[in-house]
Amino acid sequence: MGLEVSYEMDYKEYEDIASQIRQHVIRAIYNAKSGHPGGSLSATDILTALFFKEMNIDPENPEKEDRDMFVLSKGHAAPGLYAAMGVRGYFPVKDMYSLRQLGSKFQGHPSSYKLPCLEHSTGSLGQGFSAAVGMAIGARLKGLGQRVYTILGDGELQEGLVWEAAMCAAHYKLDNLCAFVDWNGLQIDGANDDVMTVKPIDEKFKAFGWNVLMIDGHNFADIFEALDAARQFKDKPTMIVAKTHKGQGVSFMADQAGWHGKAPNEEQAKAAIEELGGEW
Repeated sequence: MGLEVSYEMDYKEYEDIASQIRQHVIRAIYNAKSGHPGGSLSATDILTALFFKEMNIDPENPEKEDRDMFVLSKGHAAPGLYAAMGVRGYFPVKDMYSLRQLGSKFQGHPSSYKLPCLEHSTGSLGQGFSAAVGMAIGARLKGLGQRVYTILGDGELQEGLVWEAAMCAAHYKLDNLCAFVDWNGLQIDGANDDVMTVKPIDEKFKAFGWNVLMIDGHNFADIFEALDAARQFKDKPTMIVAKTHKGQGVSFMADQAGWHGKAPNEEQAKAAIEELGGEW
């Protein structure tokens, strides 16, 4: 049902998958006339790396006991997650075109009640990261070698709950936990630096006892190298600070805070799909 995955794919193949995912994001949000394109597009390359190479998962057996687990802490980027999971084969990807519609499994923020193949419901910022910490503790107790992955938004770092969870993860030496900050520099009200600066992200997490890596969040070589390093690092959780662009892949959305939570009209959606290499 989903795209066949080869673990010897080159970077161009991952870029092509990411382009497919971005197209589904645009179509779903256009159909819904509501949603969050900017942060979905900025996180797409990270989601692609996780779901198509890094994680030990099986879309045909999503509850397998030794699976790796993923939590989208920046829950408003749900269209990106749904598209990645759909292309990977968890469900027919076009099912997500019912995004945000009454009765749909594909809520505006991830709901594991509606869509059981999701590991955790998220939306209120900071809670997904905290849940991922608890899941990493549980995974360690099970002893099956499971890893837990999560993506936070940069504006999300303004939530106090994030730092409580960061302290807890370091205290318990959760080296099976790997988190990303999708650092696109923008949030719903504008630039992070204008609303409430989150810098220096790397030094803050280092001070909380984390292994910290800085990467280009749209460069697959960088992403995979960081994931390899995180897997090998012991006795500390890893935070990968990924510098990204809001609206990546669509020129008129790129680096524009106004596209945080706005749906494209038909003309804009058509232009976005074509720029991403698709047909309207």
